[in-house]
Amino acid sequence: MTDPAQTSSQGIRLRSPQGRWVLAASILGSGLAGVDATVVNVALPEIGRSLDTPFSGLQWTVTAYTLTLASFILLGGSLADRFGRRRLFVIGVVWFAVASLACGLAPSIETLIAARAVQGIGAALLTPGSLAMIQATFVPEDRSRAIGAWSGLSGIATAAGPFLGGFLVESVSWRWIFLINAPLAVIVVVIAMRHVPETRDPEAAPGLDLVGALTGVVALGGITYALVELPARGSGSPLVLGAGLLGVVAAVGFVVIEHRGRHPMLPLGIFRSRQFSAANLVTFTVYGAMGAVFFLLLLQLQVVAGFRPIAAGTAILPITAFMLVLSSRSGALAYRIGPRLQMSVGPLVCALGLVAMLRIGPDASYLGDVLPGVTVFGLGLAIMVAPLTATAIAAAPDEHAGLASGVNNAVARGAGLLAIAVLPLVAGIAGNDYERPAAFDAGFDRTMIISTALLVLGSLVAFVSISNDTLSAEPDTTTSHCGVGDPPDRVK
Repeated sequence: MTDPAQTSSQGIRLRSPQGRWVLAASILGSGLAGVDATVVNVALPEIGRSLDTPFSGLQWTVTAYTLTLASFILLGGSLADRFGRRRLFVIGVVWFAVASLACGLAPSIETLIAARAVQGIGAALLTPGSLAMIQATFVPEDRSRAIGAWSGLSGIATAAGPFLGGFLVESVSWRWIFLINAPLAVIVVVIAMRHVPETRDPEAAPGLDLVGALTGVVALGGITYALVELPARGSGSPLVLGAGLLGVVAAVGFVVIEHRGRHPMLPLGIFRSRQFSAANLVTFTVYGAMGAVFFLLLLQLQVVAGFRPIAAGTAILPITAFMLVLSSRSGALAYRIGPRLQMSVGPLVCALGLVAMLRIGPDASYLGDVLPGVTVFGLGLAIMVAPLTATAIAAAPDEHAGLASGVNNAVARGAGLLAIAVLPLVAGIAGNDYERPAAFDAGFDRTMIISTALLVLGSLVAFVSISNDTLSAEPDTTTSHCGVGDPPDRVK
């Protein structure tokens, strides 16, 4: 329920009691999905041993979730704009919780992978709504701090996932990394229903692009299957070739459907904004690197360096600390000076952190070999994440906050999905290498080098493409194309 005393004609104040509840619901909800995206990583060795699966099974445990999340998050954003951001957010939280219970009770790797795919759909419904609620609910002058707090605290949840996972794996069972989501989801639903006002786009398209969503699933699924199964089945395998070809054809079909469809979930006109396109290109490069790092680092610490699960999870807590202390300030700073500097420097700092991680090997010490790399990497994330998120959202009109959030999240998740499928393949990690320290160590080093190159590329793209006017420009919504307003005149 909305208290008129806490709102203006432009929205709710961040410092009001209701504003804090809205922010809490948004952060806790997105935190559920964020934690689950990383909490699994620290449990992968135990899952592999418990369910007797090769490395490809571990890849699918992560990528099945990311696959459906990336494929349906655009539809989730469109649904949020049309039917209400709070409504879709609550539905997504409940869906996510039910699927989490199925994951926790899975008797086999195949069942776990299927449940993870279903869980990703729930995350695709709640994630865009969580950020769109902020953009559409708060007064304009409070959005920068609100988005900074959302980015920082949601990022903390993501970074804290491995620590929580390590604790649960050692103390109880890997199954509890999923089962714990159910009671947390109840809290989120209660807060959202009591304190978050409903918002929607009155001009949202009346149709749903289900064909586009399913085509996107086939495209990402086919390409991912070919890449993940290539090491085990070989390049001549009919399944690998068929899946890869199907994925490519579906990808082309997806572009055609979105271009010609009456109500596309991804109106291609949104990419007419150079700033929106540039911000998402930066997102693709840096989140691809991040996906590979968070997937392999926790395996490296356990398989090669000999850390126990909880020690491996604790090892990356400096990332959490930097995100907690600096992200909100970084978001506010970007609104004052423009986002280009932070979006250019942040990836380079992250890249330096990955270079330092090359020291992590057999019998690595935490203080001498692990702490320097994760500290520098965390600092880079704190510099970069809030300005990047704010820029991607600000480049689209306010009434399309759900769509813009969905696109940016889809790009981030898709980048992580492809990185987890491609980079281990390029680095030569396959089969049971997660049980062979020497082989895994060599593949980890090669992956960190490739990821460093991706981060440098992201920095260069930001430096030459991002305008400092983006966060101060007011979108012009008087004219629309494909349901998306013209890019702001000041955004060049």
